[in-house]
Amino acid sequence: MKPSRILTLVVCIALPLVVGSISGIATVENVTTWYITLNKPIFNPPGYLFGPVWTLLYILMGISLFLIWTSVSGPLRTQALWVFGVQLILNFAWSFIFFHFHQPGWAFAEIILIWTSIILMILAFYRISKTAACLQIPYLLWASFASILNGSIWILN
Repeated sequence: MKPSRILTLVVCIALPLVVGSISGIATVENVTTWYITLNKPIFNPPGYLFGPVWTLLYILMGISLFLIWTSVSGPLRTQALWVFGVQLILNFAWSFIFFHFHQPGWAFAEIILIWTSIILMILAFYRISKTAACLQIPYLLWASFASILNGSIWILN
């Protein structure tokens, strides 16, 4: 692989990792104070699981972004990149809505938008790279679980 492609891959992986890290850093205090006081369903995973899962998902997101970014330029690629950007912004915003503003109801509405944007991203990616699309299936599965968890927390509190 050419050095310029390696740099592009690193940047593509770093982008979602940095976005996720910023939202994590900005909300971590509320995880250890407010979140622990909430009623949670029995299927709430242990806290130590979230960091590794999200790190893996952000890496997969970055690899997919690389596959799309380095594909042939055109309207399909442009659309796929826009959808990727929108889902990343929605992903970033969720942590603030839920943890910083303590709004599980609004966070639930927003996570449904995230879930929809992931579906749209997978469809847009699939038209360019089946691999890029398939790499997002774990993200869709985790967002599905997170939606149920978020909705349950909202109902229980």
